[in-house]
Amino acid sequence: MVDHVAIYRAPTTVVDADAVAAWLEPRLEASITVRERFLDDVRGDELAERFAAARIRGPRKRETGNTMLGTVRYEKRALEHPEREGGVLYDGAQIARALNRELPADERGLKWAHVVLLDRALATWGDHDGRWHKRVTVPGQPALVSVPGLYEAPAKPKSYYQEQQRRALVSGDVPPREILERDVADKFLLEDDPRTTDAICGFVLQAAHYLETGEPFCAEPTCRLYNAHTHEGVVRAQLSGTAFCADHGAVYANVNAEADTVDGPDADAEADATGADVNTDTEE
Repeated sequence: MVDHVAIYRAPTTVVDADAVAAWLEPRLEASITVRERFLDDVRGDELAERFAAARIRGPRKRETGNTMLGTVRYEKRALEHPEREGGVLYDGAQIARALNRELPADERGLKWAHVVLLDRALATWGDHDGRWHKRVTVPGQPALVSVPGLYEAPAKPKSYYQEQQRRALVSGDVPPREILERDVADKFLLEDDPRTTDAICGFVLQAAHYLETGEPFCAEPTCRLYNAHTHEGVVRAQLSGTAFCADHGAVYANVNAEADTVDGPDADAEADATGADVNTDTEE
């Protein structure tokens, strides 16, 4: 049984870790604590080398890593100055193993759930199709929740691609992504979206739920534990104002369907894991 959940901040993102913890507290019997950025305490050449070794080299290249001196130096700088990191995709399983070594020895057992909010993009390898898939979550100890993955991993709505085609026909060129996202923003989450914290709550709960039960996902599309493959699915499961399916609602008995967002019952009205191919926006 999980008695303690530790959530680690991602200060370069818009996620409010304290709000996530406050959302979890009435839903879990475990104690919830918020800690500073995990990587702040484990910097060094060795960890930088592990990050360099976890770099994904191509969408269909199973082998990972670039441990040349310049790359390792870049990773060391990114650990020290996370605001400078960007555009690199990492093997989530390798990153999880690297961070597992850094957990306190007395907090590695099943009584602890460490959930690391990361400002890095993560992916896992699909043996079924021989390519990498971007992820929001990588369950384990610690569990990783990729904030960039929330925006990049789920497939975008059809209207995004329809607008892309329409603009291409009119202008003869593909419009900038920023313009497309602006035009259909209500259908999915944009980078630094104000709804990010609310959406992340469900993914953090998935991580704790997996360590508690061994079952990370739910098949009900309106449940917070649903493994959404599209942005519309994420919005439905995490931001629609519903709570859980009947089964998981019974587990998390303190859930109030009218107050399931971090800001209360009106948050959705006011504002109005998972995996994608590395080289496309389509999740499988």
